[in-house]
Amino acid sequence: MMEEIRLIEVKEEILSDNKGLADQLRLDLKKSHTFLLNLMSSPGAGKTTFILATIAALQGKFRLGVIEADIDSVVDAERVAKTGVTAIQLRTGGFCHLDAAMVSKGLEALDLSTLDLVIIENVGNLVCPAEFDTGAVRNVMILSVPEGDDKPLKYPLMFSICDVLIVNKIDYLPISDFDLGAMRERVLKLNPGIKIFEVSAKNGTGIEAWTGWLEQEARAFIAP
Repeated sequence: MMEEIRLIEVKEEILSDNKGLADQLRLDLKKSHTFLLNLMSSPGAGKTTFILATIAALQGKFRLGVIEADIDSVVDAERVAKTGVTAIQLRTGGFCHLDAAMVSKGLEALDLSTLDLVIIENVGNLVCPAEFDTGAVRNVMILSVPEGDDKPLKYPLMFSICDVLIVNKIDYLPISDFDLGAMRERVLKLNPGIKIFEVSAKNGTGIEAWTGWLEQEARAFIAP
């Protein structure tokens, strides 16, 4: 008689352990008065350009830092560092996401007593990063117009766990069949409380509205 096979749910255990660490990280960030933002998107959606536009709008208002994550590159961190903002590169070596332990390593390399706002540029894809709590105070994702308005149908979890959706590259709308109305309907059905900002990180359209929201959220969190 064949023995019964034992099934061990490894993923559940990993996610549970990660959630505990992420919750502790948020408590530590509150004590240090540092707001941590997790930014996610697919490759090519414009994360780094969007971060640079955000930095330009907030420099002088906040002491800023950036944690860049990539499988094997430092190019994005170099672009950020040119602005004068401290940038830490996390090389994931094949992992397609960041988790709370990885982010904690990045934060250890920063002097949080000198920073009010830290932005994480997560690894570029719409699947893995959605499953792992990084310890961030808010989750933001970018959907670029060239990607199409059907992405909420294909990657519902990502749209469900985010506090903010940035629709980037709206300067492409005149030459695209991207349907903003259909996209909004799909996203709000998944996540009725999500904030949606339409921007062009390239020409600055909509950046002021986005950074106004971010400034309000960050100041509320870091207040003594």
